[in-house]
Amino acid sequence: MKEINEKSDIIILKNTQENDLDFVVECEHRPDNAQYVGQWTKEQHRVSMSQEDILHLSMVEASTNKLVGYVILAGITNPNHNMEFRRIVISDKGHGFGRETLKLIKKIAFEQLNAHRLWLDVRYKNHKAQRLYKSEGFVEEGILRECILYNNSYESLIVMSILKSEYMNKCDLQI
Repeated sequence: MKEINEKSDIIILKNTQENDLDFVVECEHRPDNAQYVGQWTKEQHRVSMSQEDILHLSMVEASTNKLVGYVILAGITNPNHNMEFRRIVISDKGHGFGRETLKLIKKIAFEQLNAHRLWLDVRYKNHKAQRLYKSEGFVEEGILRECILYNNSYESLIVMSILKSEYMNKCDLQI
């Protein structure tokens, strides 16, 4: 397992530990989060933490050292260097944790893990997340129509990605 400890002024991303899992599952199952992410059991999260191809990271507020969310990256060992930003879940919204975490995830993916492409899917109805991803350089690639069954209704996913060259160009502009 790759050790991660990436920090900004407001967020610390670190490898999820066994004692974080109750928080992870509770956070994921909250109604404001459950409508946007798949639901896993504690055991499914535990198994993912031990897989070489997955990074399961806890999001900690830097000023309080309190858990405020988690992230899952997959495709760490992908031979094509395509990494999936599989999940981001935040318990305490409205403080900029999502944007800050997204910046750290791009840094980890492109600078530490040598990804060529970082991609994600986002539910069609999650307009707030789509705006965030676009503002951070992700480009819409297409729509997977009605591929998720949630509450007896089918929902579509939008696939988005950012390439390492796009990330590096944006970094160069900010220097």
